Amino acid sequence: MSELLPLIADTSIPGMEIDPVTAAVPALRANSLLAAAVAEFEEYMVRKGFSDNTIKAFRNDLKILRVFMDDGALLREITNDHLTEFLQWMQSERGRPCSAKTLARRITTLKVFFSWLHNTGVIANDPALEIVQFSVRTALPTILHEDEVSKLVRVCQDWLWDRDKPDARPYLLLSLLLQTGMKKSECAKLLVEEIDRSRPQSPEILIRYDDVRYTHKTRRLPLHPNILAALDQYLAQYKPDRFLFDCTPRNLEYVLDEAGKRAKIKRLQVGFETLRWTSAVRDYKMGMKDEQLRLKMGLSKISWRETSEKIQRLAGH
Repeated sequence: MSELLPLIADTSIPGMEIDPVTAAVPALRANSLLAAAVAEFEEYMVRKGFSDNTIKAFRNDLKILRVFMDDGALLREITNDHLTEFLQWMQSERGRPCSAKTLARRITTLKVFFSWLHNTGVIANDPALEIVQFSVRTALPTILHEDEVSKLVRVCQDWLWDRDKPDARPYLLLSLLLQTGMKKSECAKLLVEEIDRSRPQSPEILIRYDDVRYTHKTRRLPLHPNILAALDQYLAQYKPDRFLFDCTPRNLEYVLDEAGKRAKIKRLQVGFETLRWTSAVRDYKMGMKDEQLRLKMGLSKISWRETSEKIQRLAGH
């Protein structure tokens, strides 16, 4: 799942808590140019750790607004009527009508941008406040049933204990993904040292982000102590130097796909996304609180709203 803003159904902006210290923009005034405000907003998104996908989408949406309004437009001159005309122009006059999903996201962009200007005191009134937002439900991801999870675990255990050609990697990989729900990109850059086994009864794994924009995604997650035996066998077999999985992410996908085939799971392809969502739904069903699950998945408050709704739907709630 990309981390774009959720498509919300009301006029509030979940997750857009304004921090007066970090959000203040003294260089902007009500008579500032729209172009200047967009530039300041991009810097704000970077400071707040918005994902690259979100920043890119917002930048493109606001670029279209600048074309419609003209960069010479002053912030105090932009009204609700202007924004309504802008949305109509995009749909019927621009020559490139957007899909319902894209339109909903662009409405969200307007709401977040002008809410930010209003909440930081740059403009007295929010011209996007009364624009009606609507929700577009995207297709639910696929997850594994519990019996399929059990089959996968058994297959990977058989792989682990095979008399002729034992392989610890499938079991270790599957266990880590089911226990942590980490992304493929996070798994691929795991370092050997980032599994902390200093307390064997409560080992932990560090999911690390070096980019300062994403430090809020860095997190420590608990692991089941039973994983350490498989880890030892894996380390003895593969002897990784720095990265825990010293292979390409594509190779790891092949391992998961082969495990799914051995488990005779035919209705879906076993991969990172499937296991990430399966892990999240299992945690939810076990009673994990929303905030704890959000932090475990490394998601911002902005992206959590849509994700949490999908998890609830997948869990049958």
